Amino acid sequence: MNQRIWRSAGIALAIAAVWLNVALLPAQDYAAFAREEAPMALETGAAGQERILIPGGQVVGVALHTQGVLVVAKTTREGIKSPLRVGDVILSVQGQAIDGVKALSDAVNAAEAEMIELNVLRRGREMTVQTAAPADSADGRRRLGVWARDSTAGVGTLSYIDPVTLAYGALGHAIVDGDTGGMVSVRDGAIMRADVVGVTRGESGAAGELKGSFLKAGEQIGSLVYNGASGIYGRMDALPQNLLYPQGLPMGKAADVREGPAAIISTVDGNGPVEYTVEILSCEEAATASRRDMTLQVTDRRLLAKTGGIVQGMSGSPIIQNGKLVGAVTHVLVNDPTRGYGIFIENMLDAAG
Repeated sequence: MNQRIWRSAGIALAIAAVWLNVALLPAQDYAAFAREEAPMALETGAAGQERILIPGGQVVGVALHTQGVLVVAKTTREGIKSPLRVGDVILSVQGQAIDGVKALSDAVNAAEAEMIELNVLRRGREMTVQTAAPADSADGRRRLGVWARDSTAGVGTLSYIDPVTLAYGALGHAIVDGDTGGMVSVRDGAIMRADVVGVTRGESGAAGELKGSFLKAGEQIGSLVYNGASGIYGRMDALPQNLLYPQGLPMGKAADVREGPAAIISTVDGNGPVEYTVEILSCEEAATASRRDMTLQVTDRRLLAKTGGIVQGMSGSPIIQNGKLVGAVTHVLVNDPTRGYGIFIENMLDAAG
């Protein structure tokens, strides 16, 4: 597991999702899911009507291939200084588009000259760089001298589903690379049916996590077309069967959220989604750049006994207050796993278009 921790005003935060850097299913197994346009527009309904959304709470597996190939580390090559940086996304080699690590290796090795031209994406800006790719003395293959990755996978929680379009939002925050900390650009991907097979309880100073299983079975339940700062988005193949609110709930706006009792829906064992009580300790009046719109504290003794509070894998858990879907869990405080942060559902929907 790659656990990413941020410190803000002396407080350690961890994204409440579990991400693994692993080899995934071949791209063609779910490339068809990437044909949608992103973000995913929702059914708005007639003017004056409240938007109805179905709260999720199901743990899902998330598997994706990145746009291009992400540089995650550089190797030391005597006498050669590579212009590539950790976090660069290699898009093409000598004008040939790259869609994976193997394609990158083959294109570099096929170059006739030692100096090659790369098109890379760096901090959102495309640029061309020239770099040396000398032949390795052991096998004669040309190498760039970097470690690269073209896929990632993890476990998170479904936040909402539009009952008309089946568009969904999940996580409440972006998928970031465990090594570079940068947001991952999605080339193609899918969400998959996942089972919770264990839990590591959160303790002060150590974020807990759900242990999920999904890659072995590989049962896809929807597309993944967009990864943004407010979550991941796509379209379900069908509605899940274990919904707590199959008829949906009205969407609560940021102005509707109040300090006081609320609930989250999470899956922390094999029994499926369960509603647990929380307290909203504070909330912002408008969107915040950090996506920490609400501060939450778990009050439900059942959840505290099972997980110690909020753990990684619960990211995206819907937040319910006064009969409305108002937000989703995003982060846990590492030094106090009973507390965490949430994003207004209104902000997730704004990102969806």
